[in-house]
Amino acid sequence: MRTIGAAIILMALWLLLSGIYKPMIIGFGVASVLVVLLVVRRMDAADDDRVELRLKPFETAKYVVWLMVEIAKANWAVTKIILSPNMPIRQHLFAIPFSQRTDLGQVIFANSITLTPGTITIETESDDFLVHAVSYSDSDLEALADMDRRVTATESEGG
Repeated sequence: MRTIGAAIILMALWLLLSGIYKPMIIGFGVASVLVVLLVVRRMDAADDDRVELRLKPFETAKYVVWLMVEIAKANWAVTKIILSPNMPIRQHLFAIPFSQRTDLGQVIFANSITLTPGTITIETESDDFLVHAVSYSDSDLEALADMDRRVTATESEGG
């Protein structure tokens, strides 16, 4: 049943993203979905390792909306830096601790940092991430601590 559900979702996503409903394109979509399902089944047979999605739906939705706003603000800030004649770049590497209890929460936090223009998560350690910022300021640590708290709030207690 999971395989059929995954096939339906993947095919719907293919059709939505392609926007072309010609037989050849639909055929490519069906072939792609079958290959993905085959690979996933082989991976499950090899280790049967699965990620449990233990997230609070309402908190996660709030976080996604907040993250989109932060990405837009960071885009504007990076655009101003790029278009500025003197390009006030102040690159900096720093460690930022994380408080997530699950691997999924840590992945969400690290990817959120990377999605925000001007910052990228370079390395993961046992209790922190190494982050590179294009235009570092002391307020970056506070902003990332706030992001960390928001991601942790999306995790379910059972996770």
